[in-house]
Amino acid sequence: MAERGESRLKVLARHLLGGGAGSGCPNCACKDASKRAPLELKFSPEVQQALQQGKPLVALESTIISHGMPYPQNLQTALEVEEVVRQHGAVPATIAIIGGQPCIGCDRQQLEHIARRGTAVRKVSRRDMPLVLGSSLDGATTVSGTMLLAARAGIKVFVTGGIGGVHRGGHLSMDVSADLTELGRTPVAVVCAGAKSVLDIPRTLEYLETQGVCVAAYGADEFPAFFSRHSSCKAPCRVDDPQQAASMIRASHELQLGTGLLLAVPIPEAHAAEGAAIQQAIRESLQEAEQRGIAGADVTPFLLECIRSKTGGASLAANIQLVKNNAAVGSQIAVALAAMS
Repeated sequence: MAERGESRLKVLARHLLGGGAGSGCPNCACKDASKRAPLELKFSPEVQQALQQGKPLVALESTIISHGMPYPQNLQTALEVEEVVRQHGAVPATIAIIGGQPCIGCDRQQLEHIARRGTAVRKVSRRDMPLVLGSSLDGATTVSGTMLLAARAGIKVFVTGGIGGVHRGGHLSMDVSADLTELGRTPVAVVCAGAKSVLDIPRTLEYLETQGVCVAAYGADEFPAFFSRHSSCKAPCRVDDPQQAASMIRASHELQLGTGLLLAVPIPEAHAAEGAAIQQAIRESLQEAEQRGIAGADVTPFLLECIRSKTGGASLAANIQLVKNNAAVGSQIAVALAAMS
């Protein structure tokens, strides 16, 4: 197991983001030593050891730290979520870009750097990678950006709060989150609380079907809507325990489908915010966003902050609880998957 892990790390170091002079790869375009040093993934010692030893790993995004909540609550939440992962037997790998360096696993100093800079840190999806890496910028990875780097690092399970989706009116504006297309082409299982309730959930599920993404609700028949356990949309399928979910992930990889899986975990009943109040806040926030001309990547952060304000912080408290719950479930799935290897 250890030998396989060490071999995989060597391959990752040479090839995943460019190879390198003297890497021994005759096909690498970067074998010319006069060219700029290639980009490589930087693994934290904890994550590197986990890869070498075949331990269960759980990827975590960094946009939730920079754009999801204010400092210092964002830093505290990030540390607490990592601890939840450890308590359930897995190793957390928070992914971010620091000075143009993709980091697979962030230490306390790096987490604090992202948390303090907050929204000044650029959100990074697949589209933004060339700019942020090529310009040596800091970047907080979104769902799609985290999936991409997690897959390159060999991590199969990723935990987040909620995914993006088709925006309301998206059939006219074509405003569709890159999360959905990434799920259609990157083999990472995403454990979340469903699609954010500010989105068009029926069209989001239709789009995922078109992308060939397996979508399952965890312990429920209905697809959850982030702050709410209910969306009025039946989930395409249901799983009830970590072993069943892990079996689906393994089957997907063995078949080389090349797509992700979406495992939607309802927010715990005890922490679910009042549905009617949240929905009213959503309607008011959508109207305000339209009136102010807010569009594109700025919509979701604006809506979430608006909703948080209008609900007196209830939505933020619910957000934190659902992320921790997702981390617990995702870690159990990662442990079950590692046991099948």
